[in-house]
Amino acid sequence: MKNNPPSLISFLLLAGILSGIFYFMMPQNYDQTEAPLSEFSTQRALQTVKSMTVKPHFVGAAYHENVASYLQKELQTLGLQPSVQEGFTMTEKGTLVKSKNILAKIKGSTSGKALLLLSHYDSAPHSVSHGASDDASGVATILESVRAFLHNKTPHKNDIIILFSDAEELGLNGAALFVTQHQWAKNVGLALNFEARGSSGPSYMLMETNKGNAEMVQAFSNGNVPYPVSNSLLYSIYKMLPNDTDLTVFREHGQIQGFNFAFIDSHFNYHTSQDRWEHLDPKTLAHQGTYLLPLLNHFANADLSKLNATTDKVYFNIPFSLVSYPFDWILPMFIVAFALLLLFVFVGLGKQVLRMDEIIKGFVPLLGALIVAGLLTYAGWKLFVNFYPEYQDILQGFTYNGHDYIYAFISLSMAVCFLFYPNNGKRNPEMNQAVAPLFLWLILNLVIFFKLKGAGFLIIPVLSGTLMLGIYVLTQKSYWFINVLLAIPTLVIVAPFIQMFPVGLGLKIMFVSAIVTVLAFGLLLPVFGSFQRKPLWAGFFFLLAVGWCIKAHQNSGYAYGKAKPNSLVYVLDSDVNQAHWATYDVNLDEWTKGYLGEKPKNGKALNTNTLYSKYGSQFTFMKEAPLKNIPRPTITFIRDTVKGNQRMYKIRITPNRNVNRYDIFNKDNQIHNLKANGVKSIDINSAISGKSSGKLVTYYVVNNEPLELDFSIPKTQKLNLSLVESSFDLLRNPWFAMTPRKNWMMPMPFVLNDAVIIRQKIKASPILPQNNNQLVRPYGSTVSDSVAVAKDSIR
Repeated sequence: MKNNPPSLISFLLLAGILSGIFYFMMPQNYDQTEAPLSEFSTQRALQTVKSMTVKPHFVGAAYHENVASYLQKELQTLGLQPSVQEGFTMTEKGTLVKSKNILAKIKGSTSGKALLLLSHYDSAPHSVSHGASDDASGVATILESVRAFLHNKTPHKNDIIILFSDAEELGLNGAALFVTQHQWAKNVGLALNFEARGSSGPSYMLMETNKGNAEMVQAFSNGNVPYPVSNSLLYSIYKMLPNDTDLTVFREHGQIQGFNFAFIDSHFNYHTSQDRWEHLDPKTLAHQGTYLLPLLNHFANADLSKLNATTDKVYFNIPFSLVSYPFDWILPMFIVAFALLLLFVFVGLGKQVLRMDEIIKGFVPLLGALIVAGLLTYAGWKLFVNFYPEYQDILQGFTYNGHDYIYAFISLSMAVCFLFYPNNGKRNPEMNQAVAPLFLWLILNLVIFFKLKGAGFLIIPVLSGTLMLGIYVLTQKSYWFINVLLAIPTLVIVAPFIQMFPVGLGLKIMFVSAIVTVLAFGLLLPVFGSFQRKPLWAGFFFLLAVGWCIKAHQNSGYAYGKAKPNSLVYVLDSDVNQAHWATYDVNLDEWTKGYLGEKPKNGKALNTNTLYSKYGSQFTFMKEAPLKNIPRPTITFIRDTVKGNQRMYKIRITPNRNVNRYDIFNKDNQIHNLKANGVKSIDINSAISGKSSGKLVTYYVVNNEPLELDFSIPKTQKLNLSLVESSFDLLRNPWFAMTPRKNWMMPMPFVLNDAVIIRQKIKASPILPQNNNQLVRPYGSTVSDSVAVAKDSIR
């Protein structure tokens, strides 16, 4: 007799379990008032964030020094003796800056490896970011956790080093300065780094290991973190993102392993003027605290010299815990799942509760649902972007109503699944149909075994789905409640990825979420396939999708706190004495049109010597601008001599106005032994081959200190360098009378914005022979400079 499970009850149970999974990812009852001094207080940490973020504090900004002083005072208040490490570093991408790190040490009772607590205190340049989430939240988490740790007088064996690094946003330079030049770096055994790439959502643990992760996974588990959110696939996804953190430098250049803790939701606030303390979700800040305080208590007494491993573990979180097992288990678990499926299919065919023709037919709805859901989502998002072209100006790829679209397309994918799996009047058709998705999941896990072992935990939902099939085959009955219980592994392990993919990689990746939704539906066919009146369920999810789309439309406009990014720069070509307004915007608004007009020219002509941007942005539109007599930099050739087959240069570039950035471009020279302001890159190459419009050095200026380049090129080559000088002060520059933005607008992040830019060639004078060397009179120099050059040449 057919067993009709209560569809609504099953659905409500699944929905409740799913809600609980997301609910218990983070602490929900964080303190609304100050917690006891012995505990981490979200309110005290939030006050630190507020104090740090009164103004933008990027490297070179006036308020940057205020924040540095504030942090030193806060460390002194904790009874510590802060120190400052200051100096130039040039990272592997040619980013040069003078960093100012703030440090302190809590001495341990033994002389073992030290624990490093790490977060950067500079905010992002170019976009008036106040840096609340990124990364005042990390600094506040460390200060508040250390305060509670010291208040509790926690006994500890290991030294605890606190490092508030500088210039992370520019090129990880502060971390490079510490790793390569500070004596404390040699004794660091483990680093805990607190970061952000948004302003809300759960904080994910992302591991950075030199080799195997087995010891690190076990050490993290021993810390008994109450709300762990992580899995061994996350780091693979993290490496796909165009992001690095300070911890990357520690791992690559100091061989120091560590844990990143970062939240990524509300990505639209990242590196923008909206990254203020009031937009930081206190629950997210509380989640950071639930990581650090227990880990600080644990690692302060752990042996940090035994964290290296040659083996790896698969790991994933469940509510309140982290599950892990060795990579060696992946293949046996796959074999068990494959053998069980074959066994149950064989027995089912023998008992005639399964039919081979129905099993084969089961691939039709599965592949149909995968293709239709994937294509509808991919094409649907393209359609929305065309209908709302302003979405293209949000470079992060995640709109203010992004979650509405995620829920809409997940609902649409569920509707597609119910349409492709209708009731056909046969007894338990879902069991025959369930074989196809189980077989497909086994193929995916076989690929995982060979290509991506970190995702090996995805065999567990396959095992639970296979057990649903097995119970039916062995008993010839479908038990709805048992099936709901066996659905939990799929909900715990697979469902979070459906939301995580577009949050982490942008809404353009929603079609992947649609495909994963169908694959998860396939694993749960013994539950969903038994639902009666599937057309009604399809209609329900379709209406739900429409409702989310309506909500997304209602929230598609811009307002204060949900501002439209736009961009404007003034570009002066000093060589031809021409000036232009330029923008990176795809869609001009009333503010940018005020400078570029209704019909601006294509900006392609200005896209030479393009400056790096995270998303490869280039100028889209331009218009002629009034020529301003802005002081150009002084370029002095301190050395220009020939030695052997090399022509040796030393060039000083001195600003004659307040500037923030110099970019040097090398068109076709082969650069040898490059030093900038006396330092080499932390990744030293003997020669840097010139490429068309290839950037050589980006120098972020502090206190208008000049840039000095020391290098050589083959003597047969002609020097072909270009200079781009930028100041981030267009809106307040005395040479311009700029109209302020509307309150529903903000500077576009990730590009050089609101800037006054001067471009010019770096030219050398004709060569004058002297003995076996060659000497030139410096370009733009004084007579005394020439004498200095002569003396330098003689030496």
